[in-house]
Amino acid sequence: MCLASIACTGQICFAKSGLSPVILSMTFTLVRCPRARAAIPLCRDGFTMLEMAAVLAIIAILAIIAVPSFQDRISRDQIIAAVPLADIVKAPIASSWATVQTLPANNAAAGLPPAEKIVNNYVNSIAIHDGAIDITFGNSANGLIKGKVLTIRPAIVADAPIVPVAWVCGNADGPGQMTVKGENRTDIPANFLPLNCRAPGR
Repeated sequence: MCLASIACTGQICFAKSGLSPVILSMTFTLVRCPRARAAIPLCRDGFTMLEMAAVLAIIAILAIIAVPSFQDRISRDQIIAAVPLADIVKAPIASSWATVQTLPANNAAAGLPPAEKIVNNYVNSIAIHDGAIDITFGNSANGLIKGKVLTIRPAIVADAPIVPVAWVCGNADGPGQMTVKGENRTDIPANFLPLNCRAPGR
């Protein structure tokens, strides 16, 4: 038993009696501090329906943009591949102008086979109309140009037949100082035509 006054600080009590402080009692209180819960990541596999819809919408937009451009390129490449067939028709037309200063009215006058006999993979016929060459597309040609016509017309210097005939493709302008002969029956959309067959600025 302790007769001296006792002062307590916290849970540790000391006797103030001139003697060394004596620890009378010690009380420990354990307090459990609340622990912050760690965030548990939510794991998921795949995409949500909203994300899938967004991806499909982007793909659809890109397809809409790409398909017309792809079709244009196919048609243009086929026209470029087909045009050299007209070279066999150009020769007798140019020869007729150089020798007798006239342009053949049709295939027979130029000494050529009938129009439907002059064909290739993309060409259904080549016909002469007063010196102009009308190429009709068909066979394996893209459906967008099948049945369409590209006209190649001769350009001449009327009073100088020694000057070689120049050729004007489709809607292009003729060379300066030369006269373009024949009717242009080209009905192919401008975006399918090679650049040298388009009207200026198109």
